[in-house]
Amino acid sequence: MTPLVTTAVLIAAVTHAGWNAIAHRISDKLVGFTLIAGGGMLIGLVMVPFVPFPASGAWPYLIASAVIHVVYYVLLMRSFRLGDFGQAYPIARGTAPLVVTALAAVFAHEVPDGWAASGIALSCAGLTGVALWGLRGRRPNWAAIGAALATGLSIAAYTVVDGLGVRASGSSLGYIAWLMAIEGVVVPAYAAYRWRGELFSVLRPFAAVGFLGAALSVAAYGLVLWAQTRAELAPIAALRESSVKSGSYSITCPWQTAPLRLG
Repeated sequence: MTPLVTTAVLIAAVTHAGWNAIAHRISDKLVGFTLIAGGGMLIGLVMVPFVPFPASGAWPYLIASAVIHVVYYVLLMRSFRLGDFGQAYPIARGTAPLVVTALAAVFAHEVPDGWAASGIALSCAGLTGVALWGLRGRRPNWAAIGAALATGLSIAAYTVVDGLGVRASGSSLGYIAWLMAIEGVVVPAYAAYRWRGELFSVLRPFAAVGFLGAALSVAAYGLVLWAQTRAELAPIAALRESSVKSGSYSITCPWQTAPLRLG
């Protein structure tokens, strides 16, 4: 992995932790994810006319990834509702690299060497340590842990699907634009159905911070997709999550107990 790719993945990791923190800090998770998914859809639609159209071989991956991302949003919302963010988030993110390693070996024929495998294991161990530290002195919330593990599996699934898809697309910008445009429809559509006639009044107080989260989300994943065209999937996944370890903990450290005021 070149220094440029490494830098891009580390920036993506910190940016990703930022939008997850924004989603967590909006008390109504459906509001937060509606704004983030809907904002991503709008960004994708704005990009579409200016980026290359993905090659035909990428479209099965794009559709599959959009479905998996919707499942990811649902599971992440459930994880945030059930458990402490500082516990659920490291479990979800720490599960993914090991699963990505196995899936990439099967579907992309990428088997990490000894050093890369050690780095992946160290990253996962570090994230698991953050989660265990958050559990000290408390009884585990098994429902929250289960939801976090399921979230991690969905992360691993879309990571590998998108890694294969972006390589087949011929353009990482084209892939991210269409992925955001497609996947961003479902959550806002559900919110519009649930809040019939009140959608904009419900979303308006949080619109600015929500759209900031959307921009961070698109930027973070766009960087990851670009990196996946230039390096193996598993080391990218591990490097991305190793940086999230510090970001997720600093966002939820014990002295930051005051709620974020939005609007």
